[in-house]
This record gives sequence, structure tokens and C-alpha cells, in this order.
Amino acid sequence: MSHHDRDHGHGELHDHDKGLSHDLPILLSRRRALTVLGGAGLLALAACGDDATAAGGTSATASPSASSSASSSASSGDASSSSEEIPEETAGPYPGDGSNGPNVLTESGVVRSDITTSFGSASGVVTGVPLTVELKVLDVSNGGGALAGAAVYLWHCTPDGYYSLYSESVRDENFLRGVQEADADGSVTFTTVYPGAYSGRWPHIHFEVYPSLSAATSASDRMRTSQIALPEAESKLVYATDGYGNSTSNLSQSSLESDNVFGDGYSLQLAKVTGSVSSGMTATLNVPV
Repeated sequence: MSHHDRDHGHGELHDHDKGLSHDLPILLSRRRALTVLGGAGLLALAACGDDATAAGGTSATASPSASSSASSSASSGDASSSSEEIPEETAGPYPGDGSNGPNVLTESGVVRSDITTSFGSASGVVTGVPLTVELKVLDVSNGGGALAGAAVYLWHCTPDGYYSLYSESVRDENFLRGVQEADADGSVTFTTVYPGAYSGRWPHIHFEVYPSLSAATSASDRMRTSQIALPEAESKLVYATDGYGNSTSNLSQSSLESDNVFGDGYSLQLAKVTGSVSSGMTATLNVPV
């Protein structure tokens, strides 16, 4: 049985603890690194840079304290400043961009807006509370103007916490992954479902920004890797519906402040979510790069 075939109760292991030499280049790019370098601070950074265990598992980095109301009340979605780039974050163990196993970016069909279905030879469909993700890519070097022609690769877990291409039950699927080219306003839109919350992580969505569609579909010249945090209040509403497994309990045992990605600050990454469970929700965020 390979290391991808074992985990926290679902048959896989999150293969992300590759040691200091692997984690340090990513971690040193994070904003908090500037304030903690030296001695014990440097060693502490190396321990907290990647995705924790997925649905049903445990994490040494997750705090069992209840999530604060800050995630609901903080300014979100429009908080991105034209002079400050969105933080660089880990892609996690399941990027699907060729850096850790499969590469979905070079496959025909990956350029699409609706990512609820698989494409190519796969035929899976994901159901859950509908979510539209609207991102606006901004060019910091140009005063925060729209970065037209850029491309965004976006991916996230299923409502029950699995990642296509990697998790055993959906390894043959490629849903919840897709690429979109930014229009003249720098905007990209994805139609998906609200992701679940797995143990050890706050609800989130991964994305990568590329300078062009051709760069994205050749998995080259990546400009930024980051993550979107989803707000607490709306997540609670979603997780009270059928199909979201242990998301409610996983959410209650985590917080934005203790999350190993968002714990050093999340104002530029916390999406504004509107809508309802019955009619669907929309998450919006500016992405300055």
C-alpha cells in the first residue's frame, strides 16, 4: 500500500511533511517570517506551513478552541489593497499542477468555469450547496489596475473533505479543479459547490495565478499561490445541511487565528460571501499580485 493509500480514517496520508529543506522556502515568503526569524522562531516556522490532515483526521497544529466571530465581522472581499500583494501560501499536498504527482493543467478540458463535474475520461459529479467564486486579479505594479489576460487555476476539496486526483475514493476524478482567463476587468468566475471543513484546517479554497492562459495550461511561470478563507457564519449555515459530514464539528474545533495558513493574518484572504443555502452563495475577493 502506498503512502497515498493511508490516512486519518479514509485511507490516505497527507504527504506534506518533507522536512525543513522543503518547507523553509515557502515559509520564508510569508509575512510573519520577518518577525520571527532566528533560533527557535525559525524552527517553529518549519512546522506549520502545509495543509493538515483531511476529513476525519487530527492535526497537531489545530487549536480546539471555538472559532471567534472575527471571521464573520472582519472586512472581507474588498479588503485587498492595490499596494499590497495577496500573501504567498503553500499549495498543500494536493495541487494537481505537477509539483506533487498529477498534472491536470495540461489536460484538454481544464479551461472551464463550471468545475462541479469531471472532464475527459472521468464522469463524476459533485453535489452540495452551490457556490460562485468571483475573483478580480489586480496588478500591484500598475497601481492596482486590472491584470487582464492573467489566468487563475482554482481547486478545493469536496463537501466531505476529499481532493480529486489524490483521495482514494475520488482518485480517478478531476472535478473541483479548473482554469479561467481574466477578462478586461481582471475578473474570473467559477461555478462550484461550497467546500467542506476537514480536521485541522479552516474552510478554504486554493488558487494559483499565472501571467497568461498558455502559461497556466503548461504549468509554467506561476506568479502567485494563495488560499481563500471562507467566513464562519456562512460556513455554519452550509454545514448544517446534508452532505457535509463532519464539517460542523471540524469547524468548531478550529479558528482563523489558529489555522496554520491564515493564523498570521487573513484580512487580504477572507472572502465576502453573500446569498443563501437555498438559492446558492457567492464568494468575492480581490487578488492583488
